[in-house]
Amino acid sequence: MTTGPTSSSPTTGTTSTGGSPRTGAAGNLPAETTSFLGRSDELAEARRLLTLTRLVTVVGPGGVGKSRLALRAAALADPSSKGGAWVVECSLVSDPGLLCHAVAEALRLTDGTARPPADVLVEHLRGRDLLLVLDGCEHLVDSCSALVARLLAAAPGLRVLATSRQPLGVPGEHLLPVPPLPADSPTAAAVELFVQRAAAVVPGFRLTPANEAAVTALCRRLDGIPLALELAAGRLRVLSLEQISERLDDRFRILTGGARTALPRHQTLRTAIGWSHELCTSAERLLWARISVFAGGFDLDAAEYVCSGDGLRADEVLDVLSELVAKSIVLREGDPDDLRVPQQGGRYRMLDTLREYGARWLREAGAEHLLRRRHRDWYLGLATWGEIEWFSARQAQTSDRTHQAHANLRTALDYCLTEPGEEQLALFLAGTLWYFWVGCGHLSEGRHWLDRALALSGEPTEARAKALWVTGYMATLQGDLVRARPALEECHRQALETGDDRALAYAVHRQGCAALIGDDLPRAAELFEEALWHYDKLGELNSNVVMAMFELGLAMIFQGDTAGGEVWMSKVREVCEEFGEQWAYAYGLFAVAYSEWLGGNLRASRAHARESVRLNHVFRDLVGVVLGLEVLALLSTEPDEDDGRPVDLREARLLQGAAHGIWQKVGIPLFGSRSFNAAHAECKVRVLAGLSEQDAAESFRLGTLLDLDAAVTRALHGAGPADGGPPDGGPPGPCPTPAEPRTTASAGA
Repeated sequence: MTTGPTSSSPTTGTTSTGGSPRTGAAGNLPAETTSFLGRSDELAEARRLLTLTRLVTVVGPGGVGKSRLALRAAALADPSSKGGAWVVECSLVSDPGLLCHAVAEALRLTDGTARPPADVLVEHLRGRDLLLVLDGCEHLVDSCSALVARLLAAAPGLRVLATSRQPLGVPGEHLLPVPPLPADSPTAAAVELFVQRAAAVVPGFRLTPANEAAVTALCRRLDGIPLALELAAGRLRVLSLEQISERLDDRFRILTGGARTALPRHQTLRTAIGWSHELCTSAERLLWARISVFAGGFDLDAAEYVCSGDGLRADEVLDVLSELVAKSIVLREGDPDDLRVPQQGGRYRMLDTLREYGARWLREAGAEHLLRRRHRDWYLGLATWGEIEWFSARQAQTSDRTHQAHANLRTALDYCLTEPGEEQLALFLAGTLWYFWVGCGHLSEGRHWLDRALALSGEPTEARAKALWVTGYMATLQGDLVRARPALEECHRQALETGDDRALAYAVHRQGCAALIGDDLPRAAELFEEALWHYDKLGELNSNVVMAMFELGLAMIFQGDTAGGEVWMSKVREVCEEFGEQWAYAYGLFAVAYSEWLGGNLRASRAHARESVRLNHVFRDLVGVVLGLEVLALLSTEPDEDDGRPVDLREARLLQGAAHGIWQKVGIPLFGSRSFNAAHAECKVRVLAGLSEQDAAESFRLGTLLDLDAAVTRALHGAGPADGGPPDGGPPGPCPTPAEPRTTASAGA
């Protein structure tokens, strides 16, 4: 079975008839892990339609192979889409309000603004040529239809390939029905698929004169539906071909009352799944139902916690999961050579059709509420532990782990927000994930969840206080002080009224951030000092505390006290080196780089600015990346002593253009702050003093065309050969530790 990140059934087509997918193209299409059989006509038609129309919807029943066909067609699509092909797993989205967030995430579009996410998508896609694959739209037909219609109208270069059990109903839509595989002869695609999957279960299995009639009859009986064929093939490990046929025929006779008329195809699949379910042991059926609560992938630890109890011990889960993997009920993600061997650290998922079947059994057993609560508890624990580990050398791993759990965290949040009595846990979970929302580039989605949670309950609890300061923090980063200030004031007031010293510290700290970007630097420094006093009194030490040190030092530097500022940056460095913290450290590097530029230490400034950009890019923290880019743009107006390059005003303006594009995804450029804008303004003055307005505008325009990854590569490696740079694009930026604090006499940019 295919193990790519799609959620529909694993249908097939053949590489010999469909050609080879293009490699090296942009996009996020998953690698194929199983061969593709048949479907040459459908592939040819899909490719033809994609050259004639901008919206093609692959339609068909569950299990027929819509997802696999669409991915194959996307991989073989006309390479004129310079932006590549991008797949969105719509089946993992249960809340229509998160559809745009899912599309943005698939496009690797990090946006932290307070703008509606649909507006962000329109802006990003306008002027781009790419293919968007929306996989599994049937449960979000209305939302998908509205979004597709808007995007196609706004982005002339966009093409959409959707999969759904029903049409989207968008004007201009062309349908591509996907029938079952032919199963009328021993050489038919359905027979070839069954034999290939059977050989994966029973090494040496092949089609012979002795068994070809039975195999063909079985494939015909299953209507050539790929998922049904794979389920049947998975049974050859314990049943003979004859036993499979006999038991399946018995099941069909019961359903048809002995009549020889064929069942509808959807009933054929349901029968095949039900038959496979009946052949599972009671423990396997129990686990099948229980793991249906997971959205997308899950790991063994999660399965053991969520699914154990009442008939299934935790130490039995691995063995039972192994059986479900062997029977193709559960897929293991990862190395295609080791997909059927469950192990600690591996990740698993179920196809949508099988998950829906398990969910129905879970509901009928009256266990859905309990399992959804246990699922929520596990991911609440994951978020809580992630917040702790964020302040450690495991920060990057924490980011990756939380990203992998993103779909399940959404499900857990949705449970808290829709289940009566869970409002406080909704506040707690949404607030605890601040490190993911802020540090990993999900400001907009974070505010979506926090706004919903805050609207549910006004009770002055610790959870609400945390949600308030996190909301104020994120709104501040977006430059949205109109929302930030009231949220922080409410948190401050509640903390004083309830005696919540911890909430008071965080409220004061984030009020300092609002003052900093509001250019009230003396007030900002005063609030940061007060917050650090509270933190010290509480014994609080984490990434937020380190950020308060950075922000206090930055406020001093902005006021001309570079010596005092660098003392605080030295403290930032010391704490981060002791605990292995990288995220706050990257912000400290930005401040050090700016201070060093003020003092004329250009070599160190350039190195530290590059490292700040590199580290922030690891976490996809757009604010940190763009602040570093602004400093590097300014440094391009200075000679580069390392490689002997002279001043490069065109490169400076190009980097400013790249930064401008990123600011559009964060919020108000440079927070609307004079202090943060000082480096940008100085750079622009220097550029316009040496370039014509036309040359400067063209360089800026070229910079705006760079996406995040390209902008970071340009900043770290310089221009490539086509841009007049070194043949190899230049060496990567150095990765030094911050220099010792220096005293400079400069008072501003």
